[in-house]
Amino acid sequence: MKAFALATTAALAIAGSAVLAQQTASPAPMPASPRGTAAAQVGGKWVVEKEGTAPRYREGKWIVVDYGRPILRGRTDIFGAGADYGKKVNDDGPVWRAGANQTTRFRTEAPLVFAGKTLPAGEYSLFVDLKPGAWTLIFSTQPHQTKYDPANKTETFGAYNYDPKFDVLRVPMQTTVGMTSTEQFTIGFFDMTPQGGTLAMSWEKTAAKVAFTVGM
Repeated sequence: MKAFALATTAALAIAGSAVLAQQTASPAPMPASPRGTAAAQVGGKWVVEKEGTAPRYREGKWIVVDYGRPILRGRTDIFGAGADYGKKVNDDGPVWRAGANQTTRFRTEAPLVFAGKTLPAGEYSLFVDLKPGAWTLIFSTQPHQTKYDPANKTETFGAYNYDPKFDVLRVPMQTTVGMTSTEQFTIGFFDMTPQGGTLAMSWEKTAAKVAFTVGM
């Protein structure tokens, strides 16, 4: 009986130590620019499938943006001015990756119309050509890397190796500069209806947006 009690005590002590270790273990470190997702659905409808149940959204088409979300951390004038506008965020790239790290990806299950131009359903890389007060949104089919390989000179990582010959659509964005500052770069969908909405970006005091409709 005494041996059993000692064994039980030892087992409880080990279990308690394991729980304590779990409680005091440091959480996994956050990346400097966490990944983010912006998503919307269009073209669907709410359907009551069974009397007395809540309606469900059916037949909607997804629009999804997957991107890195850099943080200001005290930086100011992030986009710069004059001839240096955009150079800080472009990081020696010809255009901005519209985020951080890996190439920003845009997927749409429905054709979308921007400024009268149709973007077919599919997956694209997303870039922004930065000019003071004149941002241009770029959709590209150029192959991309998920892990940076400096020897790879044909596929993009962020905006490195960007080649305009793969551009599918370029569309001007409306930009504004406000009083409040957005700490973490944000992409989102606004004023959505089943027929379309607005894709918007904001960082520090600059915001840019472009309207779109669902194509046929």
